[in-house]
Amino acid sequence: MSFTELGLSDEILRAVTEQGYSTPTPIQSQAIPAVLRGGDLLAGAQTGTGKTAGFTLPILQRLASNKRHTGNGRKPIRALILTPTRELAAQVEESVRVYGKYLKLSSTVIFGGVGIHPQIKLLSQGVDILVATPGRLLDHMQQGTVDLTHIEILVLDEADRMLDMGFIRDIRRVLAALPPQRQNLLFSATFSDEIKALADGLLNAPAMIEVARRNSTVEVIAQKVHPVDRNRKHPLLSHLIKAHQWSQVLVFTRTKHGANKLVEQLGKDGITALAIHGNKSQTARTRALAEFKNGSLQVLVATDIAARGIDIDQLPHVVNYDLPNVPEDYVHRIGRTGRAGAAGEAVSLVCVDEHDMLKGIEKLIKRSIPQEVITGFEPDPNARPQPIQLRSGNTGGRTQSKQSKPANGNARPASSPKSGAPQKPASKPRSGVPSGRQRFSGRGKELT
Repeated sequence: MSFTELGLSDEILRAVTEQGYSTPTPIQSQAIPAVLRGGDLLAGAQTGTGKTAGFTLPILQRLASNKRHTGNGRKPIRALILTPTRELAAQVEESVRVYGKYLKLSSTVIFGGVGIHPQIKLLSQGVDILVATPGRLLDHMQQGTVDLTHIEILVLDEADRMLDMGFIRDIRRVLAALPPQRQNLLFSATFSDEIKALADGLLNAPAMIEVARRNSTVEVIAQKVHPVDRNRKHPLLSHLIKAHQWSQVLVFTRTKHGANKLVEQLGKDGITALAIHGNKSQTARTRALAEFKNGSLQVLVATDIAARGIDIDQLPHVVNYDLPNVPEDYVHRIGRTGRAGAAGEAVSLVCVDEHDMLKGIEKLIKRSIPQEVITGFEPDPNARPQPIQLRSGNTGGRTQSKQSKPANGNARPASSPKSGAPQKPASKPRSGVPSGRQRFSGRGKELT
């Protein structure tokens, strides 16, 4: 199948061709016709499968072929795309602009970490498609600078991550401001029970697409574990980068402090590296990502949520410097490589402290990951595991402290992803979205 067979306009096909694409990915070939039909959609696709084009292309087609005039001077917002992180929001809006360059449609993106007044000015001029993170969108709603009453199409992109980050209440507040008659598209890397609960309340007789096994890892990614002592991880990483002449490596650490320390260590080894995490300014994160994309930066070190939305064609190497404490995050991490059918390699540096984490990951993906001991970096067979201390706010999104405080200042128990007792569901809002098994409550953070 080619893009010309999907019912897209000549203007959109021209833009797609200019980007070098001729054959749609499986998620695109299924999602585009489904969205064009006008019904709701629940789509499960791993990162790197081309899902962004799977909804941006048909949204552009639908809005361009169904022009609306409200009678007042300002153009109404007709499509709203919600994403969990700033980087992902920026990349989705870039895709909208690239694929819609020959259409008379406008778009903009709003997220936190930057000034709100330039965003207010852009919104006042009118825009067809708005891409937003939930927190900043609520800021605009509270200030009365955004009008969502004309929304025709709503997209929840990476919905699983938005729930993980505690955006469920924010999403409900946004849904309550939308017109009841609209098309809803929900995209998720995994179909967890929480996602199914969200979909049941939001979607109306949706088409359902799942192009990968539940919680599976992309088949084209070569996965490998290098056992190593905890204090030898940095020397091993430098050795691998230099010995294999890796030119573009995305490295995941468990904490922000760990990311900063690793960047400093790599720099002393003559390896150019920068970190992105919630303590970095938006300007610094944008600059680091841009340099990594254009190849001038050899290593990008990131925490989990900061890396959400990194979309780089042909990214060859992902390294788990620290294993994630939540197995599902392993799938998200290694999905940064092996994108859109390209081959990729995911390497994990595993010390004795992380053996249980590795077992949890292998149980999730239903396979054993091959292990290779690197000569000169053999782990001490007598090493004993030590408990991994995760400081609140340094985990890249998940709070590990025993108590956390919502906006009203009252302490509440933090809900663990693996805890047995679900929280008591909140009253059902007008949007009909159930709370499901919430991992967080209160307002979510765009990046931590």
